[in-house]
Amino acid sequence: MYEGVHAYPDGDATVARLARTAADYGYDGLVVRNHGDAQAEYDAAAIADAYGVDVVSGIEIRVDDASRASGLVGNYRSKVDVVCVHGGALNRFAVEQPAVDVLAHPMRDGDVNHVLARAAADNGVHLEFNFGRVLRTVGGQRVTALRGLRKLRELVDHYDVPYVVTADPSSHLELRAPRELRAVGETIGFDPPDIEAGLRAWGELAARNRGRRAETFIEPGVRIDEHEEDE
Repeated sequence: MYEGVHAYPDGDATVARLARTAADYGYDGLVVRNHGDAQAEYDAAAIADAYGVDVVSGIEIRVDDASRASGLVGNYRSKVDVVCVHGGALNRFAVEQPAVDVLAHPMRDGDVNHVLARAAADNGVHLEFNFGRVLRTVGGQRVTALRGLRKLRELVDHYDVPYVVTADPSSHLELRAPRELRAVGETIGFDPPDIEAGLRAWGELAARNRGRRAETFIEPGVRIDEHEEDE
C-alpha cells in the first residue's frame, strides 16, 4: 500500500522522515506529490535502501486557469510518475484529461456530480478520497467533510470510478496507519478492502506510468521489442 504525501518545503517533514514513519506503519511506498512551486529534493534510491520504502515522483498542479493547467500537465507527464491536479476550480478540466492520474481533494473547494464522475470513469482519472479534514478538524468542518466524502463514495460506486485514498499528510506526524484509514472509511460506507484498494492504487499508478515512461513504450498495449530492433 502507498500514501500520497507533501514533503518539505511543501510540508513540514523531509521525504526521508516521512518514509521512515511510513515504513513503521507498514506502507510499501510514498508518492511525493508536492505542489509545483514547492518541489522537494531527495534521493529516492538512498531512501529506499535505508527504509525499504519505494519513493515515487509526483506533482500536484495547482492553478486556476485550465489552459495553463493543460500546459503543465503536458510538461510534467513525461517527468514524473504520478500527475495530480489540485481540486476545486479545475475539477471539470481534470476529469476530462486522460493524462491526469488523480483529481486531488475534489470535494474540499468544489463539488463532483454525475457528469464529472462519468467523465472520470471514461478517462481513467482517479478521484481522491482525502481524509485529511476528517482526521484533523472538528465540529462543522468535520461534518461537512464527511458529507462530501459520502456523496463522493456514492458516485464512485455508481459509475465505477477509479479512486485513491489518502490522509493527505504534510508531516510524518500526520501519517496514519492503514487500519486508521479503514476506520474512517467505514464512517462513509466503505468496507475495509475498499480502503486498501484505494491505497494500493497509488502504487498501481506508479507502476503503470513508470512502464509508459520506459524507452520501449509507444502507447498502451504497444512496445518496441528489443529482439525485433536487433533484427
